[in-house]
Amino acid sequence: MLMASLSHYLSRVLVACSCLATCVTAAAADRPAVGDFFRSPDVGFVRISPSGRYVVILNRTDDGQQVLAVRDTADLKKVTIAARYEAARLVDVSWINDERLAFTLKNPKLDFIGNFDQFAVDRDGANLVRLIAGSWGHKQQSTGSNIKDRTLTADYIFLDVTHDGSDDIIVGKMTWNNIDKTPQSVHPFRLNTRTRELADMMQGAPENVHGWIFDASDQARIAISGGKGRCIVHYRSGPGAPWEEMSNRDCYKDGNFQPMAFDGQDRLYVRAGYKDRMALFAYDLKAKKLGAEPFVDIDGFDFAGSLKQDYAARKILGVYFTSDASSTVWLDPVMKGIQEQVDAQLPGTVNRVQCGRDCRNPPAVTVVAQSDRSPPAYFVYTPANGKLIGLGSSYPAIDPKRMGQRDFVRYAARDGLQIPMYVTVPAGKAAGPRPAVVLVHGGPYVRGASWEWDREAQFLASRGYVVLQPEFRGSTGFGTTHFRAGWQQWGRTMQDDLTDAADWAVKQGLADPARIGIMGASYGGYATLMGLVRNPDTFRAGIEWAGVTDIGLLFDTVQSDASEDARRYSMKEMIGDPDTQSARFQEVSPLAQAARIKRPLLMAHGAFDVRVPMVHATRFGNAVREHNPDVEYVIYPDEGHGWRNDATHIDFWTRVEAFLDKNLAR
Repeated sequence: MLMASLSHYLSRVLVACSCLATCVTAAAADRPAVGDFFRSPDVGFVRISPSGRYVVILNRTDDGQQVLAVRDTADLKKVTIAARYEAARLVDVSWINDERLAFTLKNPKLDFIGNFDQFAVDRDGANLVRLIAGSWGHKQQSTGSNIKDRTLTADYIFLDVTHDGSDDIIVGKMTWNNIDKTPQSVHPFRLNTRTRELADMMQGAPENVHGWIFDASDQARIAISGGKGRCIVHYRSGPGAPWEEMSNRDCYKDGNFQPMAFDGQDRLYVRAGYKDRMALFAYDLKAKKLGAEPFVDIDGFDFAGSLKQDYAARKILGVYFTSDASSTVWLDPVMKGIQEQVDAQLPGTVNRVQCGRDCRNPPAVTVVAQSDRSPPAYFVYTPANGKLIGLGSSYPAIDPKRMGQRDFVRYAARDGLQIPMYVTVPAGKAAGPRPAVVLVHGGPYVRGASWEWDREAQFLASRGYVVLQPEFRGSTGFGTTHFRAGWQQWGRTMQDDLTDAADWAVKQGLADPARIGIMGASYGGYATLMGLVRNPDTFRAGIEWAGVTDIGLLFDTVQSDASEDARRYSMKEMIGDPDTQSARFQEVSPLAQAARIKRPLLMAHGAFDVRVPMVHATRFGNAVREHNPDVEYVIYPDEGHGWRNDATHIDFWTRVEAFLDKNLAR
């Protein structure tokens, strides 16, 4: 068993530090600019080619364009531009082989399935092919039986590259029922990125498959399906073999079972329950049972991570995972040695090393280095000579010395449950408690944060605020008991955890009890509003964006993208039943309690939001402003569920800065 119980603190110590009492926030002239945090990254999506001979990098140019640049790892001065674009934003880029790239663009003004454009291009910029049109207006033209335009329609999505050296990728065709706005199933096809020839990869698949796992030979071996509250996994031993059911369980009441990946030796790895948490196991496909001991188990955390495969040697090299921070454990001695060499040159940062598909003797690897104070920076490391050469930082204007220190703690909620939390304390020495902000993550049934660079938390810290990010009950990543403790607790014990976080910070001497605010998006927006309803003596101001304002609307708003299956099963299980608990919903719905909100409030919403449609904002905005004159309300016409455009990010966070300065700073 590979144990991973070591917490990656990097010798961090929580320090209560503050500005001088006479200057509770950093002087405006000394603050980093809003755009330093919230414009598109200057560098990102660094990917090394299968052989390790090339690296592709996303660069933002001075005029706001994005370019995909390819460099030779043996001579990084050799640069070619593979692609450039303006209005769209890069979602992903992958090497198909050493000569060809696949990349996905998303229209930043839209927020629904079907607005992804898929392209392929040679690394020198030649032979650019549009493979999938993100616009639903695109139709394939045909003359008789001949297709004139082979660009696929918006019901196709990119799934993966192939690993056989060909020019092919794997795409999925989505199908819908007549009710939902989300796909009911995805069928895999192999697509040649030069000829655009499409080949069906699957015959006789199980029904309603929404997830596929491919083996090292690019064969679909695991089909993940479900419906009516059941999560079903099928397996087949190889191409043409029959599909066998290996797991059929209640998605929410039964133990979790999540296939992750095959190794090159036909061994399957799965996430499954172990000691009240999720661990990674090897799974015996013949005996249909888990290994006797976990392959990776992280004390105090669910396993969350991925396996690094060497497709040439057909073996697992190591495991990337997250405990309190991101870490890597290498099984391969060559990669373990490279990691040690990189860490010696980059002390004090978490360094993720990536090799290509053949890692037996890589000519070069890429490194992503970051810490709590340092945004991601990218490097190429050459093992033969030990040279580490920088490719740039995602946010080069950020000075790590001026950023806040970030730590992971656990505090006791009022009922005794231990709540994990990230605390970011501004740089500088303290003369007393600071103003503070409880920053609530969305979801809510997700993990909210990790120790590494968090631009929202660091932006707030740069303005003088202690930032508290509780992983309140219901959050994933911290064990089954912690997760299930949040079921049907919107506005109740989940909300108590946020107030208890603020109380903890006051008792620690970090936060001034008279200057604590609350803010968040989506569920975090809901929790912000309920914080102002229930605890106005604790939270003196609130900021919510894309927030849920009425629990009932989650179930009956036709504009929502929630599936009918989700409304009938998962949402009823975890949020509650609107048919039998409508009165209970009213008790904890901000819309019904709008008259109780008297504290200052900043609201923002995207006009194209389909996750939390505009009706949430319009109904609540009208209701709260009848009783509260101190409400600022902004609608962004080109945004969906969250901000995609640089101009929106900068405008919104400029408003946040001014709002907090006015209501919490003094």
